[in-house]
Amino acid sequence: MKLINPNPFTTRPEIVGTFGVVTSTHWIATAVGMGILERGGNAFDAAVATALTLQVCEPHLCGPGGDVPLILNSVKKGKTEVICGQGPIPGLATIGHFKGLGLDLIPGTGVLPACVPGTFDAYMLLLRDYGTMSLSEVLSPAIGYWLNGYPLVERASATIATVADNFRDNWPTSAAVFMPGGKVPKPMETFTNKAVGNTYARIIKEAESGGGNREAIIERARKVWSQGFVAEAIDRFYTQQEIMDVSGQRNKGLLRGNDMAKWEATIEAPVTYDYGRYTVCKAGPWSQAPVVLQQLALLKGYNLDGADPTSADFIHTVVEASKLAYADRESFYGDPKFVDVPMQTLLSDAYNNDRRKLIDPNKASMEQRPGKVDGYGGVVKLRVADGSRAAVAASGAGEPTVGRMGQMSGDTVHFDIVDREGNMISSTPSGGWLHGSPVVPELGFPIGTRGQMFWLEEGLPGSLAPGKRPRTTLTPTLAHRDGEPYMVWGSPGGDQQDQWITQMFLRHVHCGMNLQEAIDAPAWHSEHFPSSFWPRTARPGVLVLEGRVPEETAKDLKKRGHKVEMNDDWSEGRLTAASRQDPWRKAAANPRGMQGYAAGR
Repeated sequence: MKLINPNPFTTRPEIVGTFGVVTSTHWIATAVGMGILERGGNAFDAAVATALTLQVCEPHLCGPGGDVPLILNSVKKGKTEVICGQGPIPGLATIGHFKGLGLDLIPGTGVLPACVPGTFDAYMLLLRDYGTMSLSEVLSPAIGYWLNGYPLVERASATIATVADNFRDNWPTSAAVFMPGGKVPKPMETFTNKAVGNTYARIIKEAESGGGNREAIIERARKVWSQGFVAEAIDRFYTQQEIMDVSGQRNKGLLRGNDMAKWEATIEAPVTYDYGRYTVCKAGPWSQAPVVLQQLALLKGYNLDGADPTSADFIHTVVEASKLAYADRESFYGDPKFVDVPMQTLLSDAYNNDRRKLIDPNKASMEQRPGKVDGYGGVVKLRVADGSRAAVAASGAGEPTVGRMGQMSGDTVHFDIVDREGNMISSTPSGGWLHGSPVVPELGFPIGTRGQMFWLEEGLPGSLAPGKRPRTTLTPTLAHRDGEPYMVWGSPGGDQQDQWITQMFLRHVHCGMNLQEAIDAPAWHSEHFPSSFWPRTARPGVLVLEGRVPEETAKDLKKRGHKVEMNDDWSEGRLTAASRQDPWRKAAANPRGMQGYAAGR
C-alpha cells in the first residue's frame, strides 16, 4: 500500500499528544526515552536513559568519554537552567608544552586534545537534582544494548571503514572493539561492546554497595567515575601510551586522574534574548551558543513575517547576519572563568543597529568583520582552506557535519523531551567518538578531543590555558513564548549547528511552518568563518545549499557574490524539536540520514 502524505511539505507527521514526547537522532534512543516516560519517569529521567542509549547506538557520534551541555525547564523549579558537562583541558596542557612538541595547532585526534570527560557527571547531576528514578533504572536499557547487541547503522560502519587502517596500524585497542575479527562490521550487523556495558554495570554495583537513598547512590556513582576505577584506567592509559595522531607523530596524553577528581558539572543561568513574543535561551560563551542570539538581534531589524524561506532574499539576509555573529564568536567568546565576554553589549540594540548596516542586500561579504568593543576581543585567526576536505575526514579529526563536511563520518547526536507535567529538556551530547582517539581498553570507550578548539597563541579569548573549557560547538536551545516555556530544539553538526537552529526557528516563527515542516524545509550552511576543528580553516564566501533549494534562488545568490556549492537534496543538518502548548505536547525529527525519529502520545 502506498502511503500518500497529505501535506506536501513534510516527510512525516508532526507528533501530537498530551502524555509526552521524545525525539532524538536514533530511533532506539527515542523508544528508550519514551519507555521511561511510560514507566512513570519524568523528562529528566528519560533524558539520561536516552543520552546513554545514543552512546550505544551512535558510537561514531558520541560516547561515554565525551562532553555535553543540557538546557532544561523544570516545572517544580519554575525556571530555565543550563547544565555544563563540558570538562576543561588538563592542568598539564600549556601552550609551551605543545610548542615544545613542534606543534602550532592542537591535533584533532589522539590523546593530546583530551579534556576531562563531562557527560557522566552532568547526567548524574541531572538525575539527582531533577529526576525521580534510580541509577539502575535509567542505566539498564543502555547496558542491555551494549551487552546484547544492537543493529549498527550504515554511517557507523562507514566511519569505521574510514579509519580502519589507522586502527590496525596505530590504535589496536580500538581495532579490538570496533573491528571484531579484524574486519569492519557490516551495516545492520548485531554489534556489541561488552566492555562499556560492564563498565556501567560495575559503576552501579559499586554505587549501590554502600546503601543509602537514591541521591546517595547517585553521588557515589559520580565518585566511582571521577575518583574510582574509571579515572584510574584513564590516568594509566594517558600516562603510559604514546599514540599516533594527525600531527604525524606519537604523543603521550596529558589527562590525569586528578583532573577528573577536581571537576564537577555545574548549573548556571542561560543567556537570553527577547525576539518578539519569544525569549530564546542558550548556554553562555564557553560555547558558541550565543551566536543564535546575535543572529536574532541582527535579524530583528527585518520584517520576515510571511517570507519565502527558500528565496534568495531570505537566505542572503540570514547568511550575512550569521557571518557577523560568527565573526564575533571568533573575536570575543571564551570560557568566562578566564575571559571577560561583553555579552550584554553584543546583544544590545545599539550595537546591532550599527552592525546591521554592514549587511549589503545585494552583495555577499568576503571579509571577517567582528565588532569593536573597547577593552574586549582579539584578532580573528584565519587559515584559508585549499578546498579539499577528504584528508580531514579520512584522518578522523574534527566533528564533521552531515552535509558536505560529513559524507564520511557523520557528526554528533541530539534529543529533545517534553513530559506530561510540562518539564522540558534539550541536549547535544558529543565527543568520545570512535574515530577521534583510541579506546581505553579496561573501559571500552575512547576519550573526547575537544581540546583541538584552543589556539596556541597567547592573548586570544580561545587561547589555551590549563583548566580552561574549550569553546564547544555544542548548543541545545530552549525558547519561551509569551512568558511560558514553549519549545526545545537543536541539531548535530559542529559549527553549522547554530545556523540550522536559527533557520528552523525563523521558519517556524515567521513562515507559518509547524515543527516538522520547519525541519524538512530546504536548508543551507555557510563555511565563511574559521572552523572550530583541526585544521581550523575557513572557506570565505562559500555557501552550501541543499539540492532542493530552487535553481533560480541559487542563481540569484551567485549573482550576489556567494560561492554557491550544491549538496544532495537531503543533506543539511539533523534537527529535532519538541514543544509544549497546553494541553498539547508536539515533536518532530529530521528525515536526513534515516535515523532520527519522534515518538509520543
